[in-house]
Amino acid sequence: MDFYNVGKIVNTHGIRGDVRVMPTTDFVAERFAKGQDLYLQQAGEPLKLIVESARQHKGFILVKFVGYDNINDVQAFRDHELMVSGKDQQPLEDGQYYYHQIIGLSVKTVDGEELGTIKEILSPGANDVWVVQRDGKKDLLLPVIDDVVKDVDLDAGEVTVELMEGLE
Repeated sequence: MDFYNVGKIVNTHGIRGDVRVMPTTDFVAERFAKGQDLYLQQAGEPLKLIVESARQHKGFILVKFVGYDNINDVQAFRDHELMVSGKDQQPLEDGQYYYHQIIGLSVKTVDGEELGTIKEILSPGANDVWVVQRDGKKDLLLPVIDDVVKDVDLDAGEVTVELMEGLE
């Protein structure tokens, strides 16, 4: 089964088994809803956890899991990733993609020049930025805007871009 990160447990909160989660998903309400299955990244098989409750708190999500009622029960969860299974992923609208679909795609210009491979996605503000690893050159930072990204072909495993002046 495939798993995809939705957040990282950065600390415990209080003594009743709550954990502080830094979310890494656009679907916070759905991912941390009561009864949602989440999986804790660990050595071996991921540990299945069920959300008992969740609430926003100072830029984090405070999450309580069913059956984990004490700080000692969740102390070992600190610094571990929370994931959902592939079957639990939400369908996206046309033109929207999950990070795992974009990372690893090859990038070429509209003129056919191979630029490299997308190795990372940054989310600094208004739009994402794709980091393209190039052979023998510094990484290229591509803003994900319509003027730059012309086509994403998941089946072919490539992205076609038009480099604006100053990007390279």
